[in-house]
Amino acid sequence: MEHLALYRKYRPKTFDEVIGQEHITRALQNQIATNKIGHAYLFTGARGIGKTSIARIFAKAVNCEHNKNGSPCGECEVCKRLENENDINIIEIDAASNNRVDDVREIREKVKFLPVGAKYKVYIIDEVHMLTDSAFNALLKTLEEPPSHVIFILATTEAHKLPATILSRCIKFDFRLVSIQELEKLLQKILDNEGISYDNDALRLIASAGEGSVRDTLSIADCIVAYSDGKITKESVLKVLGTTDYDLLISFFDILKEKDIGKLLQFVDNIDKSGKNLSVFVKELSRHSRNLLICKSCNLPNEILNLPDDVFEKYKQQANDFSEKALISFMQCFGGAENELRYTLSPRLLLETLSLSVMNGENSDDVKKN
Repeated sequence: MEHLALYRKYRPKTFDEVIGQEHITRALQNQIATNKIGHAYLFTGARGIGKTSIARIFAKAVNCEHNKNGSPCGECEVCKRLENENDINIIEIDAASNNRVDDVREIREKVKFLPVGAKYKVYIIDEVHMLTDSAFNALLKTLEEPPSHVIFILATTEAHKLPATILSRCIKFDFRLVSIQELEKLLQKILDNEGISYDNDALRLIASAGEGSVRDTLSIADCIVAYSDGKITKESVLKVLGTTDYDLLISFFDILKEKDIGKLLQFVDNIDKSGKNLSVFVKELSRHSRNLLICKSCNLPNEILNLPDDVFEKYKQQANDFSEKALISFMQCFGGAENELRYTLSPRLLLETLSLSVMNGENSDDVKKN
């Protein structure tokens, strides 16, 4: 049997299976249940958070003969037929490769034809911001007054590139990044279903690495499942992703506090010899600075960070060693060096220079000495 990537195998089929976008799924279900369906929708947000999945579910739901509270039943003849990716009533178009005015003119000609065995024809245009100006102009009139049997769903990661004339003709839904907690629960459910054992700390690292994207999270999990020998461990995740362990980051910032140049250079040497990607390490240093700043300045900081309790206690303790001004300076310095590290011929030398600069910079006196 052909292997399916986890993000494809577990793509949601009903609104109830979608995570992190309740504000959108509820609105769409209400529209379907009350038969107040729009003719054009715009789905915006980061990659891999459910725009196309929800568009497909919506396309099935508006045609379902017996929808359940606005969600497709999955049992009627229409639902079963629409499961076929080649069904002529759901047309998915990748605007990245079909962005010319002639492609849009072809759509304008085809919308005239009635759906076959369904109520609506649904056009899902992904990466719609890639259309040319002339293609947008060609789409405009059809989008404003399409035939009653046609629904347009435009999906994009860059809504700011769309003309105002297109935006004004769509019902817009802004998709949110999915929280680490929700991604972690999804991973638990999927891995339990797949019969794969795991450590909870490992799942949290995978969910964090996904950075709010369901697709990215499941793709990372797929890679780690392939690498792991029967069980996903924290160590295997760190090895595959090249990310940095919490304790390593804490140790590095302890050296910054001590202002020990020899220790710092030895630390960078060990990191380099371990084969760790130094660009990833600098990104983690910037994030650690931000996490310490949250510990220091926010109420209920772990509701933001979602760290294990023992790690959070270490972070909270270390945050007391630095002033807010110093942590902001660290964030700026490490965050600003990420692109530079990608292109330098000597990443190690740049990291050493950067670290020494942070240690002895203008805000170095803001480090609290015990």
